[in-house]
Amino acid sequence: MTIGTVKFFNEDRGYGFIQPDDGSSDSFVHISAVQAAGMTTLEKDQRLNYEIEDGSNGKASAVNLSAAE
Repeated sequence: MTIGTVKFFNEDRGYGFIQPDDGSSDSFVHISAVQAAGMTTLEKDQRLNYEIEDGSNGKASAVNLSAAE
């Protein structure tokens, strides 16, 4: 599981990006992953645990989100 910090999330557009702690590329996150985790939105600088999954569009995105301690 990857740990990172929310860099940006636009609730109106339903997507954002998470910056991983390991310095790799930012991860795209869609509102569907946020809602699947029981959350309604993400806040800038919020810490998260997540996994990376290749989507049907061929792009990687963050899934299985949970709050990082």
